[in-house]
Amino acid sequence: MKKLFLLGAAALALTAGGAAAQEIQPALAYDLGGKFDKSFNEAAYVGAEKFKADTGIAYRDFEIQNDSQREQALRNFARRGANPVVAIGFSYANALEKVAKEFPDTKFAIVDMVVDLPNVRSIVFKEHEGSYIVGKLAVMASETGKVGFVGGMDIPLIRKFACGYKQGVLETKADAEVFENMTGTTGAAWTDPVKGGELAKSQMDRGADVIYHAAGGTGLGVLQAVADAGKLGIGVDSNQNGVHPGSVLTSMTKRVDVAVEKAFTDARDGKWTSGFYSLGLAEDGVGWAYDEHNKELITKEMIAAVDQAKADIIAGKIKVHDYMATNDCPF
Repeated sequence: MKKLFLLGAAALALTAGGAAAQEIQPALAYDLGGKFDKSFNEAAYVGAEKFKADTGIAYRDFEIQNDSQREQALRNFARRGANPVVAIGFSYANALEKVAKEFPDTKFAIVDMVVDLPNVRSIVFKEHEGSYIVGKLAVMASETGKVGFVGGMDIPLIRKFACGYKQGVLETKADAEVFENMTGTTGAAWTDPVKGGELAKSQMDRGADVIYHAAGGTGLGVLQAVADAGKLGIGVDSNQNGVHPGSVLTSMTKRVDVAVEKAFTDARDGKWTSGFYSLGLAEDGVGWAYDEHNKELITKEMIAAVDQAKADIIAGKIKVHDYMATNDCPF
């Protein structure tokens, strides 16, 4: 695998440290939905577990039940000597900015948001690039030319997934239709599989036969609904192909697992850096899942098409629109 962490233009070196292993007490704070959501949080858990298996170093973790626990969780970890502390999800930004200032000697990392402090590593992903790829696969697999997207919380980050997906669909088949729904405007939008299923059924009633979700635990309802209807779903963040084998076309993988594992490893090895990291197709930070669960659904033509699209995106021949850069989607 290519090295995921290329120092961004805004990156700042934090710890000169040698390569010798350090005594560390890593910690991980999950977002709403918990570590077994089979998606975003679970990817972080997998990375932490791999670090533990490879090094024998245990880590602490905490599953928040509501937004008010974010700051308390981070502060409790820091007070008890945890280092580094990794926060999963953009919603930790305000809490982390406050706590990181209180504990300047503690190393922190956050996934999906930038917190510009000298002891914070900010890790973001080019979800629009991975979503473009699965959009191409979606419309190539569709028999109706109608596909769907179900997002979780209606925020710019999830609009970023949706826009990249729509671009991939429409640049593959210009007359295709893309239906789009967001689940809600609060954190509960990540944990409502019933609503996810209802939105998927509504899109299928309009003719969609492939539906991509970026909705955390809510997305499990999407995948269940499409499987029940004999249609196809697309998973997100973790490889969800095995959730309903044969009914999940692919998954847009977002390597939160590698980001967490590397944060822990860099701290242990005295190679910690703070700053801004943006991971896309070129860094293998995002991609699509192909395995025994979906190999019968993916043709050679589809593989060739997405391989070419990936190469063209990396080379700059295809410019995938980033919703968060402009706050709009032209597709």
